[in-house]
Amino acid sequence: MVQNTSVIFSKIPTTYPEVGEHMTIQKGEIDLDASLPEGSVLLKTLCLSVDPYMRGRMRDANTKSYAPAFPLNQPMTGYTVTQVVKSNNSKFKEGDMVYGLTPFSEYCVIPEAYANSLEVRNEIKTDKLPTTNYVGILGMPGMTAYVGLIKFGKPVKGETLYVSAASGAVGQLVGQIGKILGLYVVGSAGSDEKVEYLKQIGYDAAFNYKKEDSNEALGRLCPNGIDIYFENVGGKMLEDVITHANTFARIVCCGMISQYNRPDGEPIHNLMQVVAKRLEIRGFIVGDSPEMTEPFRKEVTQWIKDGKLQYKETVAEGIEKTPNALIDVLRGNNFGKQVVKVADLE
Repeated sequence: MVQNTSVIFSKIPTTYPEVGEHMTIQKGEIDLDASLPEGSVLLKTLCLSVDPYMRGRMRDANTKSYAPAFPLNQPMTGYTVTQVVKSNNSKFKEGDMVYGLTPFSEYCVIPEAYANSLEVRNEIKTDKLPTTNYVGILGMPGMTAYVGLIKFGKPVKGETLYVSAASGAVGQLVGQIGKILGLYVVGSAGSDEKVEYLKQIGYDAAFNYKKEDSNEALGRLCPNGIDIYFENVGGKMLEDVITHANTFARIVCCGMISQYNRPDGEPIHNLMQVVAKRLEIRGFIVGDSPEMTEPFRKEVTQWIKDGKLQYKETVAEGIEKTPNALIDVLRGNNFGKQVVKVADLE
């Protein structure tokens, strides 16, 4: 028997979740030598991703959404990189690297019905990139940036792209891809340090939304208006973007983190401009675009190897740090992509 620590969803929050109340740590044991049911696979978690969308899963299961609610008193789930310890499934062999949605536990047994949704990604062993990259720039957040900008932003060289939450897991990549594609790129973030980072990775301009009114900043930094807005914030920020949007601008809605912990949504007062300016406002979920998976992985991996992309991560050590790491993301206290390192690659 070995120790098996899990992160449990223990109570539905109404505002910001709290460690020890809404998310708790459960210590258990698992027998790694026990026989596996037909089609099952035993996985060891190496690293896991905490992301803003997880706040939306902390809800009553009767409230439907694009992602299922976390079951109460069960391990939370999310994107992970795991390694096969033992397999009774022909798709997986011992030592394989696996990517997908799995429980936030040090070890987990995945039944056959669910194992087929997981993906063997043994390039993790050969590409010589950090394992954590595969839940970040080469995982769901990276593909979200790629799909959102290219498929729905429909960029044209010379246009102006504005990215909110621009130093986060998705935003930092959106801006850099925008520069590769020949756009003028502006971003906003919540500290001077983050703003400086945006300029270092190639953003043409950036501002601290906590120090400067976003309406005034967008007027100053986007003198030719906004053609593409990669929306991560919502609320007043969205309203201000609509004010500065050009005719036929595309607003690509990835998230609205300013609204996740509010009991009531924040109103937008200038929606008539959507009609007057013929704006295209498009929400998207990255999982709806599986046809872009291979182009994304091929192109972004090459851009990384060519030195065209930088990617900042905040790495928490130990699965017990997962609740704090998620709260840091929701409060904007982390820098870049937040990941949790659980174990080393063997």
